[in-house]
Amino acid sequence: MTESIYVGHAQADALGDRGWLLGHFKPEDDVRHSQDVEIKWGVHPKGEERAQWVHGEKRTALLVLISGRFRLEFPGRSVVLERQGDYVVWGVGVDHSWVAEEESVVMTVRWPSVAGYAVG
Repeated sequence: MTESIYVGHAQADALGDRGWLLGHFKPEDDVRHSQDVEIKWGVHPKGEERAQWVHGEKRTALLVLISGRFRLEFPGRSVVLERQGDYVVWGVGVDHSWVAEEESVVMTVRWPSVAGYAVG
């Protein structure tokens, strides 16, 4: 069943689908297609920030810092990830935004993978 095995490199594969490695947006015959979960490898230059806040989130998310310094903004709260392995989880309905305080690499896991959302 080699068609059920995919071997890749997160940095290289992240160039497609704006960093998203796995989710509903991959072709249905691709083992990386999932209705249940999305995974992103995000590489962000210092100073990059989300263009606008996410409002009315319909997914739960986990963001893990691989390297750098990354700040997430939530209503009434700022969370700074600064040590490799620092992470934050937020639930359905939590508005959020972010900024890379230093060049940063982060891995984001969101669930479920909701069709109709932009791959961003």
